Amino acid sequence: MIVLGRIASPFGVSGWLKVHPFGDDPLSWKKMPQWWLGVDPDGKEWVPYTLNGCKEHGKGCIVAAFVEVPDRNAAEAVIGYYIAAPREALPQSDKDEYYWADLVGLTVRNASGLVLGTVSGLLSTGAHDVLQVQDGEAERLIPFVAHYVTAVDMVARCITVEWEAEEKEEKEKERNGEEKKKKKKK
Repeated sequence: MIVLGRIASPFGVSGWLKVHPFGDDPLSWKKMPQWWLGVDPDGKEWVPYTLNGCKEHGKGCIVAAFVEVPDRNAAEAVIGYYIAAPREALPQSDKDEYYWADLVGLTVRNASGLVLGTVSGLLSTGAHDVLQVQDGEAERLIPFVAHYVTAVDMVARCITVEWEAEEKEEKEKERNGEEKKKKKKK
């Protein structure tokens, strides 16, 4: 299942739900007659819900209604649930558009070829999405915009970015490496 968003709150008294999408084009989900709801984004238990309506609400949010959620009480019962869909049910993404789940696990390299880490997740900041790049204990937050992301190669499972490794991090790695060498010599 590909997690698409999360139910934020009830919207009105007729069972409508405010949805926080994890992507740029949530209105394209209207093409899917069925959405799947679950409490755990990494879980295996997803319950199908029949879409009854979906419309834009403010900047970047949507409201949706399901046959199985007839009123505000039922809407309150699913607050915090995640919305997902199987890959085959999703609308085809356009060139240079990606589902977040497709980016998680990709290696991130800078223009010099230095591996900066692996994408562990993404954040939506409102202005743009941000790659969470994990390198051991260190985490980098890299804006997922054309100014920084120069290439996404799904076949090679690699993202190339215009981003330099921080000098402090490099010195820390060097120092840690020297400390390990000293310990081995003793």
